[in-house]
Amino acid sequence: MSVDAATVRRVAHLARIAVTDDEVPHLQGELNAMLAFVEQLSQVDVEGVEPMTSVTPMEMKMRADVVSDGGIIDQLLANAPATEEQFFVVPKVVE
Repeated sequence: MSVDAATVRRVAHLARIAVTDDEVPHLQGELNAMLAFVEQLSQVDVEGVEPMTSVTPMEMKMRADVVSDGGIIDQLLANAPATEEQFFVVPKVVE
């Protein structure tokens, strides 16, 4: 895959980066080099390789997956301008 100058300008626009016409060829080369490296990585055979969380073997610490209110509802609502039954009251914006 190769990136052309129009694509470089489009990516810069999407990223909200100001790019001058003099910078486009350099950025085009940089993006093409990155894409070539990604293509090179896609050729690596990773069949049977387990995903890793670290370079050293370790177990992930798991916590119980339970829903809780944190036990601090009163503290959370203390600075709210308006509350009702332990909920924030906000102005209606859609009719």
